[in-house]
Amino acid sequence: MHDTTLLQMMTDDMVPARRLLELLQAESVVLHGRDMLEMEHVLAQKHALVILLEQHGRKRSQVLSSIGLPANREGLRLLAHQSDVGDQLLAAGDELSALIAECQSLNEQNGSLIQLQQVNTAHQLRILNGGDTPTLYDARGSTAGRAKPRPLSQA
Repeated sequence: MHDTTLLQMMTDDMVPARRLLELLQAESVVLHGRDMLEMEHVLAQKHALVILLEQHGRKRSQVLSSIGLPANREGLRLLAHQSDVGDQLLAAGDELSALIAECQSLNEQNGSLIQLQQVNTAHQLRILNGGDTPTLYDARGSTAGRAKPRPLSQA
């Protein structure tokens, strides 16, 4: 009974995991376009799916723990060896794990893109505020004094 329950839980989680992968791909496109309204929409959906998948992951771990098996791939393998649906159970576990790993990888890429954009934005603001003025030479060949920071309205 635990094996079929676990198989059904993993099969059910394939849909939100695929949807999360789609949202992460959409997030990447939105980040490149810097569409903040769309980003808010994507982030809200992404957050809900992550919470759902975390809750379901805990439930799957509890099922394995309740029958005295470790809550990992080895526990799943041990259960599969005792089950009529063992092959399906392992295949579903591997597929779900691959989807989650792909989501994590894409999420890390999106995080790196966000950090890069933050650095670029901070650099642009320093330029606009006059805090990142290069040292220039005047007509006599000596370095000109640093410009005073100016208000953003005068940049």
